[in-house]
Amino acid sequence: MKLRVQCDRNEFRRPANLIPTVMQPNSSHGSSQAAANGLSLTLQPELLNRPLPSTAAASTSEINEVRVSMTGTESSGGASSRRSRAHSHSHSHSHGHVRAQRSTSEPEPDSPESDIDSGEPSTSLSELRYLLRWLQKSLPFLVILCAKLVIQHTLGLAVGVGLFMTFLYVNKNIQTQVFLQERHSKPQCLWLLVFLLSSTALLYYTFSTEALYYCLVFLNSTNEPLGFWDVLWAVGITNFVIKFIFMGLKCLILLLPASLVTFRAQGRWLMMAEETGQLHQAMAPVPLWFRYLVTYHEADGAPGLTLGILLALLYLILKLLGLYGQLTSILKTVKLVLKGEHTGAAATRSQCSEAGDVCPICQGEYREPRVLICQHIFCDECIALWFNREKSCPLCRTVITEKVYTWRDGATSPHLQIY
Repeated sequence: MKLRVQCDRNEFRRPANLIPTVMQPNSSHGSSQAAANGLSLTLQPELLNRPLPSTAAASTSEINEVRVSMTGTESSGGASSRRSRAHSHSHSHSHGHVRAQRSTSEPEPDSPESDIDSGEPSTSLSELRYLLRWLQKSLPFLVILCAKLVIQHTLGLAVGVGLFMTFLYVNKNIQTQVFLQERHSKPQCLWLLVFLLSSTALLYYTFSTEALYYCLVFLNSTNEPLGFWDVLWAVGITNFVIKFIFMGLKCLILLLPASLVTFRAQGRWLMMAEETGQLHQAMAPVPLWFRYLVTYHEADGAPGLTLGILLALLYLILKLLGLYGQLTSILKTVKLVLKGEHTGAAATRSQCSEAGDVCPICQGEYREPRVLICQHIFCDECIALWFNREKSCPLCRTVITEKVYTWRDGATSPHLQIY
């Protein structure tokens, strides 16, 4: 570029320390490029507020402006380079400006500890830390509370654990004896019966003052209104005792000789005992809860008594709906016990020989072979045990029975009926 300064340097010489530098060419290449382009720039120096020296004061009035003329047209290369420099400068400036705005407008995220202390929404990790911190702070109180509850209800908890362990022990042994079929041990069944009777007698003797045995016949144990925990205690004890009674009945069925009760009939009677026991367990809590709901708000007068009666009626409606399903199941079981279950006819010797004289289930010789409607032959005991859990043929999966009749294996439901 060619710079032409239109002023007389001889007439005006400003001190070097007062004249601001307007533009200085860097090299001879820059000056030659300016000459080729021929551009003109007019720069006005900024007026200084400081007073000038006396030697330069006279010549200041003569200077109005400093012009730098650049003639010619700008080449495409120079224009593009300047545009790129200007664009990069503006881009960097804007990028820096946006970064500065972000840094000023967006505060730095606080640490999880500060979020927890300030109560602001935090991440899942912070919530987990908050929960752990709460548990750590509340652990002594929880331990004290649990210790207080255990000390206050030591007897009740011990009785509950003892009843549950007794139930598990007897239930497992009864299922084992049923599985052994004719090889079951009668002394073991007798021991289970005595164990159940002694446990029930000891329980009622220990709490003889509460007269809990009245609950077995759907009566209240006392004339005074019971609280919530008292009702829950009486219902829980009664539920376990009913389980023990019908488990003892199953032991009596196992003690009967095979000439009176065959294996197929034994499974049906065991199922009948369990269905009846579950119905008894569902009906036993009704008087206790009904009386509790009616008398709970009795002290509030007529409004409280009305509310109690409405709640008791609602409880009875829900209970009757549940009992309807159990009664339907019991009726089907009674029909099965009386009429018997027809899963097949007795197989002839020729049919057994054609089948190979080997039961597909027990892999032994046929014992009282039965032929199903699909013409497959099995032992009577084997196929009866199979239909305790399935309703189709073990080989071809042809549906033989419409319903799977459970509880033939002597099992007792562990469900605790508390309402």
